[in-house]
Amino acid sequence: MNSQTSNHLPFDELEREFAALTVPSDLGRVELIVARNDDGSRETPSRVTVTPGNGIPGDRWARGASARIEAEVTLMRADVARLIGNGQPLTVPGDNLLVNLDLSAANLPAGSRLRIGTALLEVTPLPHTGCVKFTARFGQGALKLTADPRFRELRLRGIHAKVVESGEIAPGDSIEVLERPRQDAAHTSTP
Repeated sequence: MNSQTSNHLPFDELEREFAALTVPSDLGRVELIVARNDDGSRETPSRVTVTPGNGIPGDRWARGASARIEAEVTLMRADVARLIGNGQPLTVPGDNLLVNLDLSAANLPAGSRLRIGTALLEVTPLPHTGCVKFTARFGQGALKLTADPRFRELRLRGIHAKVVESGEIAPGDSIEVLERPRQDAAHTSTP
């Protein structure tokens, strides 16, 4: 068994540990910025300027032939990345922004707008799901956790966003939920 596989936690342990995690819903924080290089390596810039259509500077997304605006920037909860990573660096998931914020569909439905640093981003409806690389990095237990119907709406694998207004983002910057789309009255449980 290789060392990466031995770091994988089983589903039962991930589920138990996840139950103890808590994150804010309205005002969060950026913990890390990651730019993914074409060769698979990662950079962690201390500050970036994001612009519509370009995402995180230096990230392979902007260089991709099939770059989709709906997937311009990816966000993942840092606490979930730490849990499933089980000691691996926070850069391993490959998401652009590792954050301390509730990314669930209930908290951030598609169309929600976030002020991150001085930039304005909008959550897109494009699902962000585990893939073969995710399973190789974190194991079947992590894939099962992120895909489990009980947790699917929590979007533990993360979310996609697009840049609406240019601005600077740095680790430690606040994330403020500025706007959530109005929910259909039949689907709203609280005012």
